[in-house]
Amino acid sequence: MTKYREIIRLTSLGFTQRNIMASCGVAQKTVVKVQRRARELKLEWPLDDSMTDIALGNILFPKSDTPATEKRMPDYSYIRKELLRNGVSKKLLWTEYMEDCRLNGDEPLMYSQFCYYIQQDEQKHRATMHINRKPGEQVEVDWAGDPAHIIDPDTGEIINAYVFVGVMTYSQYVYAEAFIDEKQPAWIRAHVHMYQFFGGVAKILVPDNCKTAVIHNNNWNDQRINATYQEMAEHYGTAIIPARVRAPKDKPNAEGSVGNISTWIIAALRDEQFFSLAELNRVIRQKLEEFNKRHFQKKEGSRLELFRDEELPLLAPLPATSFELADWKQATVQFNYHISIDGMLYSVPYEYIKRKVDVRVTDTTIEIFYNHNRIASHKRLHGRKGQYDTILEHMPEDHQKYLEWNGDRFRKWAERIGNNTYKVVDAILTSKRVEQQTYKGCMGLLKLADKYSVERLEAACEKALSYTATPSYKSIKNILTAGQDKSVNADSEIKPANTQNKYGITRGADYYRR
Repeated sequence: MTKYREIIRLTSLGFTQRNIMASCGVAQKTVVKVQRRARELKLEWPLDDSMTDIALGNILFPKSDTPATEKRMPDYSYIRKELLRNGVSKKLLWTEYMEDCRLNGDEPLMYSQFCYYIQQDEQKHRATMHINRKPGEQVEVDWAGDPAHIIDPDTGEIINAYVFVGVMTYSQYVYAEAFIDEKQPAWIRAHVHMYQFFGGVAKILVPDNCKTAVIHNNNWNDQRINATYQEMAEHYGTAIIPARVRAPKDKPNAEGSVGNISTWIIAALRDEQFFSLAELNRVIRQKLEEFNKRHFQKKEGSRLELFRDEELPLLAPLPATSFELADWKQATVQFNYHISIDGMLYSVPYEYIKRKVDVRVTDTTIEIFYNHNRIASHKRLHGRKGQYDTILEHMPEDHQKYLEWNGDRFRKWAERIGNNTYKVVDAILTSKRVEQQTYKGCMGLLKLADKYSVERLEAACEKALSYTATPSYKSIKNILTAGQDKSVNADSEIKPANTQNKYGITRGADYYRR
């Protein structure tokens, strides 16, 4: 730094330029320039203490942002903004700048000059702050820019395989895995596999601004994390802090590792052919192990050693179970107190009939919520459509009583009423391939006994059996409704006491006395 204060002080004391040169260690040209500018600005000794050499330098020789040229300068703020957009290059902006200069009669900069001044402007806005990360504190995640490829063995079609990258910020220890797409199921599975690979969980998770992570992220204080992604973070006990939009320096390790992964894994496999995703991931895992074991260029050790020794002991333990990807749906509870999910039916407490409920669906479970409170939980059904999973407590009391009955109990009940009722119940129970299908009819007979009496039910069954060996509940009900069972009782009452006859077709003496 030039000693401006000392030059001005020695000048005021009458020292020669040669003496000032020797004392301050500067060239004569510098002494002459400082003395001339001090006279022009009327700067004299003594100077205020605030007039440091830096401050004097800015006063004596202020830096001008205006280049020494008559040519039209670029609009730097516009250019900085446009360069953030996908596909926009300096060459394109220069071409547009040239056209605008031509229309307005301005002299343009050459392309090299244009790039030089833009570079100078970029340097002014490129200030970064180094943040020391603690071991085990943060993991950064992203998709690699360049996809790998697999070949469909049936069609020969080349299919893109997108590589997920997760990197521990402190050690730069990397995880990578290929997926067929970048949709949410793949995004969530990638995180689950990453945590299993690390053997623990970092406190902070820094994703990119993809829609599978962030629904809305206009500003750092206006973020909406994807609901499923947030649920996954809560399961693992980590906090999601998305990188700012168009701010790759918020996750420099992931950005850098993406480039390294692209070079050392994807590019290294460019001449190899893979016919399945599993085959590709096996080779990626091999390359990944080599990459993590490779020694650093500017410091001792490797990513693996640094992670194993300093980060792994500080990671939070994995939860007892891995996170299951959940799909949220809405359903209406039907009159049979069940909801339908993917063709299967699950019970809900009957009090919620006709209410809309939220349903969390995983591969193994169905969870039902009303006003954010869980009201039912089921193991997910698979296979044939139309299956029911019914919890007894979800049923009304009279329906619960119905389930308490079975074939044996129905037969014992009928036997106590009479032989005819037993025959009818047995016929009903054996009328279907599945016995449970007949319980409704047997339950109907129970209610008929309550309504009309057991005596009348027995008589009605006798009447029905005189018509067919397999009477139905409906036929018994019709007999009771019409009162036809009473004729059976009447006939039995008027029969004479002496009715024994060896021959059924022989008329008695009383017949001829009529």
